[in-house]
Amino acid sequence: QVQLVESGGGLVQPGGSLRLSCAASGFTLDYYGIGWFRQGPGKEREGVSCIRRSDGSTYYADSVKGRFTISRDNAKNTVYLQMNSLKPEDTAVYYCAAASDCSWYWRRYDYWGQGTQVTVSS
Repeated sequence: QVQLVESGGGLVQPGGSLRLSCAASGFTLDYYGIGWFRQGPGKEREGVSCIRRSDGSTYYADSVKGRFTISRDNAKNTVYLQMNSLKPEDTAVYYCAAASDCSWYWRRYDYWGQGTQVTVSS
């Protein structure tokens, strides 16, 4: 059974850090582009970052560039999103998803995790 499971969310103060994990089962993450998306209260789902399957190239939304880092551990079949210098506007449910290649268009992703809540507040 194909499954993605996110973990690592929580409550953090502004300026703090969190590392999200996206663990896959039933398929090999390295064969897919893996994207991170988020959806804040009353907002549309937006792409945050993606790592390509072919060469491991990484992409970031302008709003997180320089603060977030996506990486992949093939041995653990897991993708990570390291989030530093967090801001209140980063508050959202974060999802990881798998597609044939990276895309900012969320409908192109075939598999989704259940999401993990990230709240940035003092």
